[in-house]
Amino acid sequence: MRRLTRFRVAAATAALALTALTACGGGDSSAGTGSAGGGKVKIMVGGLDKVIYLPAMLTQRLGYFEDEGVEVQLLTEPAGVQATTSLVAGEVQGVVGFYDHTLDLQVKGKYVESVVQLSHASGEVEVVSNQAADEITSPADFAKRKLGVTGLGSSTDFLTKYLAVENGVGANEFTPVAVGAGQTFISALKQGSIDGGMTTDPTVAQILDKKLGKVLVDMRTPEGSEKALGGPYPSSSLYMNTDWVNANKETVQKLANAFVKTLRWMATHSPEEIAAKMPADYAQGGKELYTEAIKSTLPMFTDDGVMPERGPETVERVLKSFNPNLKNADVDLEKTYTTEFVKKAG
Repeated sequence: MRRLTRFRVAAATAALALTALTACGGGDSSAGTGSAGGGKVKIMVGGLDKVIYLPAMLTQRLGYFEDEGVEVQLLTEPAGVQATTSLVAGEVQGVVGFYDHTLDLQVKGKYVESVVQLSHASGEVEVVSNQAADEITSPADFAKRKLGVTGLGSSTDFLTKYLAVENGVGANEFTPVAVGAGQTFISALKQGSIDGGMTTDPTVAQILDKKLGKVLVDMRTPEGSEKALGGPYPSSSLYMNTDWVNANKETVQKLANAFVKTLRWMATHSPEEIAAKMPADYAQGGKELYTEAIKSTLPMFTDDGVMPERGPETVERVLKSFNPNLKNADVDLEKTYTTEFVKKAG
C-alpha cells in the first residue's frame, strides 16, 4: 500500500488550511470536492493497521470495492486529525476516521458528513504505565500528568480532555503528548515519556502482553463507551465533503454498498476469520495477539452502517464540555451525517 509521504511534510500547509477555514466562517465549502480523477476515489485512513479502522482494508481485501465497480486507493496517516487535514486540502475524497471531526469542522465553516457509520462505540482505551498505576487510578488523577494521544487535535486528544474535565481536572491541567500509535506509543510508555495515554488495538493488546501498563478506561464495547461517555459514541466512519457527496451520489452509493457488505460479513465471521483476511504485517505482536485484539474491539462495530440513535447528541455534549470553539456554537447535527446511502445498500 503506497503511502503519501508528502502529508508528513505538509503539516504546516494543513494547519494553514484549517486556519483559513476558521477565518472565513461560513465560506466556500468546495475544498476537496473535485472529481476523483480517472474514476479513482482516494480515502485517507487515520491508521490503516488500527483495528478501529479495520473495515477499510477488509473491504478491499474482500474485493467489495471491485465488486461495486469503484476503484479505491487507501492511504494512511498515523492520526485522524492528519487524515482530516488531507480532506480539507482536497488531496482525498474521503476519510475513514472519527465522526467527531464533522462537528469540529462545521463550526469552522466546513461541511463534512458521515456517509457510513462503522461504529457505535469509541473503541478507545486509556492505559496507564505500571510505574504510574498506583497514582493514577482514575481520570481524576490526570492533573500534572503527561498523557499520550495520537496527535494534538485528534479524537484521542478530544476524549482525553473530556475524561479529565468530567472528573474535575481542567483541560489545561495536564499535558497531552502526540506519540502516534503502535510502536511509537509503546516506546513512549516504556521510556516514561508519558504516564499513560489513549490508544486502540492492536496497541492495547501489545501493551498488556508486554506487561507495560494497565487498562484505566475501556471504551471498546458499547457498554464501556456509554459508561465513560454517557451515551452511544459513534466514532469510526467514512466521512466526506458534503458538496462532493451531493455531486457524486452514484459513487458514494457504491462505497456505502461495499462498506455495509463488509460490516455484515464481520458480524457473521469469527475474529480468527477476520484476522486471516488482513495483511500479515498488521499482526506485529503475533497472529494470536492480533486475533485477540480484533475480538476485544469487534463489539464497537455496527452491522448496518447506520448512525446510532442519540449518538450525535452524545458527541456534541462531549466536545462542548472542553472545546471553546464548540461550547457556544450552534451545530446542525443533521448536516454531520446521512443515512441516505446505507439504507439503500443491498
